[in-house]
Amino acid sequence: MNYLAYTFSNPQNEALKDMFTEMLGNIGFDSFMDIDEGFTAYCAETAFDKNALDGILAMEQLADVQIFKQEIIPDQDWNATWESSYEPVVIDGICRIRAPFHEADSSYKYDLCIEPKMSFGTAHHETTAQIIKLMLAEDFQGKDVLDMGSGTGILAILAKKLGSAKTVAVDNDEWAYRNALDNVKLNAENDIVVELGDANSLNNRQFDVIIANINRNILLRDMREYVKCLKNAGKIFFSGFYESDLQMIKFEAERLGLSYLNNIKENEWTAAIFVKK
Repeated sequence: MNYLAYTFSNPQNEALKDMFTEMLGNIGFDSFMDIDEGFTAYCAETAFDKNALDGILAMEQLADVQIFKQEIIPDQDWNATWESSYEPVVIDGICRIRAPFHEADSSYKYDLCIEPKMSFGTAHHETTAQIIKLMLAEDFQGKDVLDMGSGTGILAILAKKLGSAKTVAVDNDEWAYRNALDNVKLNAENDIVVELGDANSLNNRQFDVIIANINRNILLRDMREYVKCLKNAGKIFFSGFYESDLQMIKFEAERLGLSYLNNIKENEWTAAIFVKK
């Protein structure tokens, strides 16, 4: 399957960029990569809707956004480029995230095999790496876990390897859903439940830990549903937003009955833990 790569200039501020990327996600763009002059968005050629893209770019708030480049990436070329440049990620010296073409290494306590297939979640981005760092310091033994916006399924897989009980991974993108199913098998964690859905499909199921590595706007929009599904004294991990957005996340979380515990940050990105009172 061919992919289209569109390179855009950044909107005027981060709030507009968040809005822009979310709207691109809603019309089929499923992966984003920041570059010095803006960012590149990727969309499966079969899912591309030019009229929808033109409609977004016609919005007054995005009038300054320019398209620097557009290109077609053949499937085989994409895979070859990815394999030649993809390096394993090691976090805290004990957790390694590798691709299927890397050899397993038993010297790491947790050696995860992840094939992204254009889904988000390889630990190369700060947001995923931060959540993993927080998870490694947490007790998951026997706890029911929800990985919301699961992407590759990497966080659900790690939770299971850390000893979680019932573990559910949910994503609203069918490509990510199928990718997570494949990665669950690659890691021999076949009792993880992978679902195609969103916050409206949770139906108040109860979890001890919820992980939501998505983006600021979706976290704020869906946080109420997450809190409904969190057991008393349960913890929720939020990531996918900038440090400058933390106060906004805190305000909404505390309004809904969560208490802030701590956060970590790297390159302007942050991840935070809250507990349900």
